Amino acid sequence: MKIGIVLYPTFGGSGVVATELGKALAQKGHLVHFITYSQPVRLGSFRENIFYHEVQLSDYPLFEYQPYETELASKVVDVVKYEGLDLLHVHYAIPHASAAFMAQQILKAQGINIPFITTLHGTDITLVGKDPSFEPVISFCINASDAVTAVSESLMKDTYAHFETTRKIHVIPNFIQPKAELPVINLEKRRHYAKDDELILCHISNFRPVKRITDVVRIFQLVQEKLPAKLLLAGDGPDRAIVERLARDLGICQNIRFIGKVRETGPILELSDLFLLPSETESFGLAALEAMAEGVPVVSSNTGGIPEVNIDGYSGFTSNVGDVESMAANAIRILENKETHQTFRKNALAQAKTFDLANILPLYEELYESVLKGHGDTVKI
Repeated sequence: MKIGIVLYPTFGGSGVVATELGKALAQKGHLVHFITYSQPVRLGSFRENIFYHEVQLSDYPLFEYQPYETELASKVVDVVKYEGLDLLHVHYAIPHASAAFMAQQILKAQGINIPFITTLHGTDITLVGKDPSFEPVISFCINASDAVTAVSESLMKDTYAHFETTRKIHVIPNFIQPKAELPVINLEKRRHYAKDDELILCHISNFRPVKRITDVVRIFQLVQEKLPAKLLLAGDGPDRAIVERLARDLGICQNIRFIGKVRETGPILELSDLFLLPSETESFGLAALEAMAEGVPVVSSNTGGIPEVNIDGYSGFTSNVGDVESMAANAIRILENKETHQTFRKNALAQAKTFDLANILPLYEELYESVLKGHGDTVKI
């Protein structure tokens, strides 16, 4: 198949998943064309069967804001016509699904039929979608798609609750390529961040308020009162300065390392003993899954799709949003005993393997084949 993938090329979960999906499809022999405004950060170097088409942004003095949706639609039309694409897979509802619909109608007028599949990733529904000014567009785009997927049962339910959709939403979860077995920790690298008798707790995100990074710091404060530990914070964003001030006020900044943005999370996670994810909401919890794929147990909130990923009492523990004391107690419960910690490590990896790319990729391929055979209408409800 010749597949066009429209995505955000940044560090966000939707862009990472879309990029990794495209790379996996290319490895199976499909021709994959990424269409976006800059090269996806997880795409890497030259790869067989992968093509990148950059949406050039024009700077017209007439427009106060760049008309990206229009330029994206025009680029999609161009790629479909001259690369002979079979279908489009757009990730994130706005503006990708609306641009895909516009391109579809333009091409239809030229005698070219191109179906498009929309994957909902989270904030396009739970945050942007709740804004009344976006709701009519998102509802229309969902209903106009030839098929729709969501990354969790929770997101599927949220979509039905907030939008007047006439489409069946297929739940195809995010995926990972977990280690075959628990990794051997590189002590030399680990000693750059902690002593041998210290534990390493970790958090990775875009430091937005929804991630509740201050809760991460407060959880760590309670843990390190009981157990010698260090905290690694990877990422950056609007709440970083707030978190830095809090660490200084609590007198624990000497035990916290701010790593900054990273392209690959594996090298940090493989040094960590526990991952913290106390988010206000997560439609899936990809960061938790990436940690578990390295054999790192997770202490998290129990919101959104997280409980579908992090199984309470097995791969880690879940608590109510904002319950810092409970999360700290759960962290200590995992970490204070080496045998208990090892059990949770093994369980975390086992749980991650249920989201192995090898299990998830065929679900997308089956959906593609169904749509291409003209069965898109069968997904209506």
